[in-house]
Amino acid sequence: MSPEFDPRMLARLTASRTSRRRFLGGSAAAAAALGLGSTVLAACGGSDSNTASSSSQDSGPASGTLRISNWPLYMADGFVAAFQTASGITVDYKEDFNDNEQWFAKVKEPLSRKQDIGCDLAVPTSFMATRLHQLGWLNDISDEGVPNKKNIRPDLLEASVDPGRKFTAPYMSGLVGLAYNRAATGRDITSINDLWDPAFKGRVSLFSDSQDALGMIMLSQGNSPENPSTESVTKAIDLVREQNDKGQIRRFTGNDYADDLAAGNIAVAQAYSGDVVQLQADNPDLQFVVPESGATTFVDTMVIPYTTQNQKAAEAWINYVYDRANYAKLVAFVQYVPVLSDMTEELEKVDPAAAKNPLINPSKETLAKSKGWAPLTDEQTQEYNTAYAAVTGG
Repeated sequence: MSPEFDPRMLARLTASRTSRRRFLGGSAAAAAALGLGSTVLAACGGSDSNTASSSSQDSGPASGTLRISNWPLYMADGFVAAFQTASGITVDYKEDFNDNEQWFAKVKEPLSRKQDIGCDLAVPTSFMATRLHQLGWLNDISDEGVPNKKNIRPDLLEASVDPGRKFTAPYMSGLVGLAYNRAATGRDITSINDLWDPAFKGRVSLFSDSQDALGMIMLSQGNSPENPSTESVTKAIDLVREQNDKGQIRRFTGNDYADDLAAGNIAVAQAYSGDVVQLQADNPDLQFVVPESGATTFVDTMVIPYTTQNQKAAEAWINYVYDRANYAKLVAFVQYVPVLSDMTEELEKVDPAAAKNPLINPSKETLAKSKGWAPLTDEQTQEYNTAYAAVTGG
């Protein structure tokens, strides 16, 4: 694999590939149906016998081998090779994933015994990273090892889940909003209330995932997933139940809404921004909108398990990712929302279309209207999932 990046190759690769979320959609839907949580994540293979020992250096530059566990379709061609050339570090890069709760069940015993789980850096979603930190199973990420941390978007750098990003390093973000087929709706869609227009009866889809489905509805009701409660979640569920009983909702989906949306069987769907970027290449009638009341976001994060065998190399990787020129190549391939600020100039060098696409490089106004879920306790997760599954049939 060449360390050199060809922007034309990136364009060819991204034009036809399946997005990372759609690739894992079946697993996500199954997890939601079981009430196991809302997001899938990268899992590193576990070891039942080898106790971790650090091989990172006390002084000098990082060296040795770095074991990374990440999602499929979440790495630009040539990126790992370029890092190896620049750093001298050997990377053992894996795409070995499970549903997040299944992954947690797999690694919790070795982690509780401080045994090696087969990776030095993993990419869980924010809520899972928070759970791992609460259990004491993550190392802090030093400012000295990641000077490029300063490039993180201010809203993410000081997010309530990890102010100053002491133990999580955002990797990619995305918007959860509304997609619609302009040919099917005959008009533009701007608000959550458009979902309930009688003209679209039986042609609306909502997510079966409780957080992705309910967050934007809560915002439309004057509540926020940043501060959820039983009352605010129940109010959103009650509205979904009412509309479902009326026959307004065609079905509850994982990531499998795309075909029906493109065909016009679904007029309006809850959707992920990254999916719509790619769907629009084949069907320009498809549009994505952040509702007037706001949308929700998801953030995948890089973390260093406390069983890591190479802390310095893990921090060197994060710092390399956080160089804007390097990160632009990742964004051009993955086509999700950057976690670094001021990416327009570097994106224009790699992929001018991505730089101009508001679904990949959204405005500050759009980001300001997008809220993330607060970390939930296991009890809250089970409560909200169970209540919502009673409506969705999951």
